[in-house]
Amino acid sequence: MSSSKGTRFRVLVLSGPNLAELGRREPEVYGTESYQTIMTELVAVARETCAVECVARQSNHEGQLIDWIASAAEDGFAGIVINPGALTHTSIALLDAVRGCALPCIEVHLSNPEAREAFRRRSYVGRACLGKVAGFGKESYLLGVRGLLAHLERTTTTKARHA
Repeated sequence: MSSSKGTRFRVLVLSGPNLAELGRREPEVYGTESYQTIMTELVAVARETCAVECVARQSNHEGQLIDWIASAAEDGFAGIVINPGALTHTSIALLDAVRGCALPCIEVHLSNPEAREAFRRRSYVGRACLGKVAGFGKESYLLGVRGLLAHLERTTTTKARHA
């Protein structure tokens, strides 16, 4: 699945509630770079090093995230990288959306939820994801994209061999 711009795949990168506040919100946990700076860098690095087109979107609204997930395949995305924020630990609706979209998905987090409060150690969304990258700050997003790309390349190669 190639896009018209010479990239091999299009990846939807979703970020949930409060992530637009990066750089201002708890910098000791999440760092000092803004969400926009992180996403601009991610989009550029993914295109340069992975030949992947990333489209980054953020919403504080669960329903908006669900709508984007539901339409991702018809919008031409090959997979999703998602940082659901606090919805990670509460949203069965996001879990159902990821399960229902039929696209591979990677969960990412800037911090390591398992090293924080006990309530952050449960991920509903992660139950429908291929894998999880956490604790590497902004690098978690790029690692998630790279992991998704490796999966997409494997499955595309396997399908081509069996065609």
